[in-house]
Formats: sequence, C-alpha cells, structure tokens
Amino acid sequence: MLQRTYVCKKKMWIDTHSHLYLEVFQQDINDVIQRCIDNKVNHIFLPNIDSDSIKPMMGLHQKYPNLFFPMIGLHPCDVNEDFEVYLEQMEKWMTTNTFYGIGETGLDLYWEKKHLDIQIQSLKRHIQWAKKFEKPLILHARDSFNELLDVIESEMDEKLFGIFHCFNGDVGTAQRILNLRQFVLGIGGVISYPKSDLKNTLLHVPLEKIVLETDSPFLPPTPHRGKRNESSYIPIIAEHLVDVYKVPLTSIAETTSLTAKSIFKI
Repeated sequence: MLQRTYVCKKKMWIDTHSHLYLEVFQQDINDVIQRCIDNKVNHIFLPNIDSDSIKPMMGLHQKYPNLFFPMIGLHPCDVNEDFEVYLEQMEKWMTTNTFYGIGETGLDLYWEKKHLDIQIQSLKRHIQWAKKFEKPLILHARDSFNELLDVIESEMDEKLFGIFHCFNGDVGTAQRILNLRQFVLGIGGVISYPKSDLKNTLLHVPLEKIVLETDSPFLPPTPHRGKRNESSYIPIIAEHLVDVYKVPLTSIAETTSLTAKSIFKI
C-alpha cells in the first residue's frame, strides 16, 4: 500500500522551531536537508538551548543562510544558579551576529520545580532582550502555563510579541494567550496524537493565530512516533489542521507561512 505524500505543490512551508543542529543529525544532515527541500520546507528557525549549542547552530546557518535562521536564548531546563554567566556569553554573541528571535526561554516545572525563581529571572532577561532588539520571544511552557502567563501579562506592552512554542493547553489557556493579541500558538506533532485534545482546543483559535513547528528531534508526529523528528514532517502536521479548519492544505500553508514571516520579519 502506497503511503500518502504530504506535499503541498503550490506553497512553501515554514518550520518555526527545530533543533537540526543537534548531534543526532550530524551523520545525515545533508539527507535531512534534502528531505526538507523535497517537501518544500524552505525556512527553518533554530531556537538555541545553551551556550554549547550556539556554535553548531551558527555553523548550520552559515552553511545554509537562506534555509536556517538562528535564535538566541537559554532553555529553562538549563537554568541553574550560574545562569547569569551564560546569559552574559549570549549577550556577547548578540553584538556580532544577527538573530531572528529570542529563545527558547520560558518556564519548565516538569523536570525542575525548585528553580522556578531563577527561571523567572532568566525569562525576564530574555523579555528585556526581545523588547530591546524588537525580536519575537519564543516561549517554552511545560506544566507551567499559569506561571508563565502571569509573567508575560505583567511584562506585556506594544514591544513584546512572539510564539508560545509547542502549545498543548486547553481552551482557557488558549484564550488567555489570544487576549495578549501579539502572541501566536506553535503547533507541532502533538496534534496527531490520539490522546491529545488539541484539535478541539483549536476550534476556538483562528487559523491566523497559528504557526507550524516540529521541535525536531523531539515530538515526532504520527506515524513517526518513537523515531527522530525532522523538519520535513511539517506537512504531516498541517494535514491535521485541515481536519480542524476545513480548508485546503494550500490555505494552511499560506496562512501559517504569512503569520510566521510577519513574526520573524522576513
């Protein structure tokens, strides 16, 4: 039986969140890139993780500057007592390089609850960067939507905008984000999971408030669960949005790409 080909022939796709610079892609990155090209994924945004990931991320950008767009930030799971040292290193990178977003940052209370106070301190520094450089803020939330939204709402002004990455919250959480007006939801492979209620939540979210992402190599969509995720799977994720919004796949591609381009100012 032939597998369905998830390719939109008339439009291009954008992956707003992918870690293709990680070591797990090192041996076959050229093949991964070719699959992206074959599936018309022509813009891939790279959120940073920590100080060690900056060089491989920038190396990928420098080799393929029209495909990969780097961002700068410290992942909340990597925030510890000396986080300010790492943030200072990142500020030095900002003086000599162009970054297209600030992140990923945010709050994670799944892996580590005792460091919430310094995670918030780190997040607020990222918010300052986002406002200063007029870049989108890329937010990670795991078991922490209420705490994260409390911070964002308190810091909200006309200069703050961005993406709630890997959104998997309920209708109330989605509405709280929509009330911010300048933030959108990043939708990834979770939408394809049988136990996820994300499709029902998105019935209350305009298509214009959504961007697509993979979070590669994590959270692969069905039928690739249990395997490495990659950016070429973006059209698979989009197919599930067709079920929600009852519009052609080309409309999903066009609308989500326009939103992504607007956010990242490309």
